Amino acid sequence: MKFTLSWLKDHLETEASLDEICERLTAIGLEVEDVDDKAAYKPFVIAKILTAEKHPEADRLKVLSVDAGDGKPVQIVCGAPNARAGMIGALARPGTYVPGIDVTLSVGKIRGVESHGMMCSEKELNISDDHNGIIDLPEDAPVGTSFASYAGLDDPVIEINLTPNRPDCTSVFGIARDLAASGLGTLKAPKAPAFKVEGETPHQVKLELEDHLCPGFAYRLVRGVKNGPSPKWMQQRLLAIGLRPISALVDVTNYMTFDQGRPMHVFDADKVNGALVVRRAKEGEEILALDTRTYKLNPNNVVIADDNGLESIGGIMGGEHSGCDENTVNVLIESALWDPINIAKTGRAHGIITDARYRFERGVDPEYMVPGLERTTELVLEMCGGVAAEKKVEGYKGHQKKVVDFPYAEVKRLTGLTVSNDELRQILTALGFEILSGDETSARVSVPSWRPDVDGKADLVEEVMRMHGVDKIKPEPLPPTGSVNAKILTTLQIRTRSARRALASRGMLEAVTWSFISAEHARLFGGGSEKLKLVNPIASDMSDMRPSLLPGLLTAAQRNADRGFGDVAVFEVSGTYEGDTPETQRRVAGGVRRGTASIAGSGRMWSNSAKGGGKPVDVFDAKADALAVLEACGIPTGNVQIEQGGPEWYHPGRSGTIKAGPKVILGTFGEFHPKTLEALDVSGTLCGFEIYVDALPEPKKKATRTKPALELSAFQMVKRDFAFVVEKAVEAGAIIKAATSADRKLISGVNVFDIFEGASVGEGKKSVAIEVLIQPTDKTLTDEDFDTLTKKIVGNVEKSTGGTLRA
Repeated sequence: MKFTLSWLKDHLETEASLDEICERLTAIGLEVEDVDDKAAYKPFVIAKILTAEKHPEADRLKVLSVDAGDGKPVQIVCGAPNARAGMIGALARPGTYVPGIDVTLSVGKIRGVESHGMMCSEKELNISDDHNGIIDLPEDAPVGTSFASYAGLDDPVIEINLTPNRPDCTSVFGIARDLAASGLGTLKAPKAPAFKVEGETPHQVKLELEDHLCPGFAYRLVRGVKNGPSPKWMQQRLLAIGLRPISALVDVTNYMTFDQGRPMHVFDADKVNGALVVRRAKEGEEILALDTRTYKLNPNNVVIADDNGLESIGGIMGGEHSGCDENTVNVLIESALWDPINIAKTGRAHGIITDARYRFERGVDPEYMVPGLERTTELVLEMCGGVAAEKKVEGYKGHQKKVVDFPYAEVKRLTGLTVSNDELRQILTALGFEILSGDETSARVSVPSWRPDVDGKADLVEEVMRMHGVDKIKPEPLPPTGSVNAKILTTLQIRTRSARRALASRGMLEAVTWSFISAEHARLFGGGSEKLKLVNPIASDMSDMRPSLLPGLLTAAQRNADRGFGDVAVFEVSGTYEGDTPETQRRVAGGVRRGTASIAGSGRMWSNSAKGGGKPVDVFDAKADALAVLEACGIPTGNVQIEQGGPEWYHPGRSGTIKAGPKVILGTFGEFHPKTLEALDVSGTLCGFEIYVDALPEPKKKATRTKPALELSAFQMVKRDFAFVVEKAVEAGAIIKAATSADRKLISGVNVFDIFEGASVGEGKKSVAIEVLIQPTDKTLTDEDFDTLTKKIVGNVEKSTGGTLRA
């Protein structure tokens, strides 16, 4: 919403400066977004042409001697046909920025003659579109003074950023009313329009739609108008806010839109054929609007029509056919009310943005419908002449004011402000509210017709607060929680973050995939239930809520491979769905590795190829990722059970299930079944996992106490290798667990680095070689200490697995 300072002072009697007005506007909730103080016009001065001689090298140019009031004539080369000796105009010296041509002047030569500036046209100063000659001022124009001040171009323009709930401030008058209520001046009472009425308005208007879509329609015929340019003051104000002056009739409607927040429309009455009908548009009806675009309408749109067809899109834009031009003699002035929601839907559906739509969709003052017609008529008669006929009003049943019970104590309770009852009543009255009845504790307050945003007592508190001063609310600290390190995040939130960090630290990239997948993909991963089908899917291949993160991650990995990034590791921690209730939504951490994107691609690992590094991913990479998530979530991996085999989308012999007891499944991992990859149109070597974060048991609550800082051991770590011959069915994890339990204080880790099968170890047997990491903490270990520890390790493995130490 833009307006000029002088425009505001038409309605507000105040001595406040521009800075004070802007500061107060922001303080009362009308945030000032920009202020143009018109400083760009200050360099232009009124100057007199002393002589005008023909240019020696150009027939259409003249060499001027110009006096700017300082007694030092300057030479200017000018091409304006009306430039002459004795003429007074606007001078721009070198260094001046000329907005109409977007040029900063400098001293230059034109056909060999130096020019020290320019005499300006109205177009070059963005005053109008006239560029047929330079500005020609009256003889009494004060030479040497500011042209901007003389022409009224130094009027600052203020732009405020309105919130959608303040339709009353889409007018300059409404903004002045708010400022006056805040104590910054006095609101000037508008004068009642005075003009003579002669004759009747012969046109008829019929309302053929629900009342709420057009609650009222006021109109009047004005005969014998002469449509020409609007007055200079009106043109300047419209130009200042970014509107192009067109003609007096059109400019008056634009002026009323901004001055009073009341959009108006004028029809050329001689182009209206028969009665005007306000109705719903018919399917496929078209209208050529004033913006020269053709719109195809439908029954959701309200229109004004006559026997010729459509004449206007109600409340949004008029039609080109009945628009006013220089030949208009008789006009029909319309002031109507429109349903805000219907206006918003129509404007949005057809992409039409107008100042009328902006106001009607927020809600205009219904009680100003008729006064707005009267004021517009008065302006038309002043500028265009003519004779006004009697007004007609159709359909309007009056405005039913809302009444709110307002306990004064609500101001203190909701804002903390202490405001006296007298000040409360004074603020509300100044804003247009009416105190119907009440005592020293409460009142019944009538809401003015221009405030559709006020519904209850909280809205009245807001009005008092912004006028009394939001800056007067004293800041208060939040009440203490009673504990400095109280837990803020839930366990699930903490584990979600921990899982993300753990997987990222393992070289995986986080992905965000669609929650919707195709029905075919959903069935592949245990979904496909009717409860999980979308009523209105955004695409045919996104019809079901996902039962697993893996389909999205697999297709994401394939898209990367299709673009040349075959070795990729991606993960996601998000929701999956087993039903349509909150209880059946899961929080899952899932990941997929493809190609050679293995975390164990180097180092001393039993699975590394003979050539070293670059091995394809396999089930053990997926297992390592899954266990890393469990560790990050605070679940000791030594306490879980891993069973061979997983869901059917995994390879049956290269997958596993992680459990906490016989019934609680914590997750699954493995290489993907070839049939699954084929159904997803995914190729390559892939493995993946899913951990059900919401299924992890809650950590046991322990008494908290400060832990000493972690210190590095002063003693060197020692590695010892062991090879055990066991039955083929014995899992390597059992050997690791047995070796670790030999001495948990000294043994910091156990890794499998080799597996061998052959005749030398016996039929049905295998050799598993492990590396034991021994970290002394309080002393250097002796040979006797190592012998004792070695016997414990061997004994534990033999007892747990039945294996023997390989010679």
